[in-house]
Amino acid sequence: MTENEPRLTVSEAQLAHLGEGQVAYLRKVTSDDIRGRFPGLEGIAPGLELWALFAANGRPILLSDARERAIAGAFENELVPVSIH
Repeated sequence: MTENEPRLTVSEAQLAHLGEGQVAYLRKVTSDDIRGRFPGLEGIAPGLELWALFAANGRPILLSDARERAIAGAFENELVPVSIH
């Protein structure tokens, strides 16, 4: 960036809504990690490796034991899946 280039500023509120309705975040998790994130998740065995799909704002969308199903869920909701680690 040079001195003459305008600086782009983004407010925290704008950043919080970035990708909303367009992007979904795919993440490999364990059943222990997500107990508090998915309301109504009861009776799931501890220590399972799962794939979680979250909206851009962090809202949980779905949980699956197969990565491909989680990706399909993003496409079914017309969202672009992005993998996070």
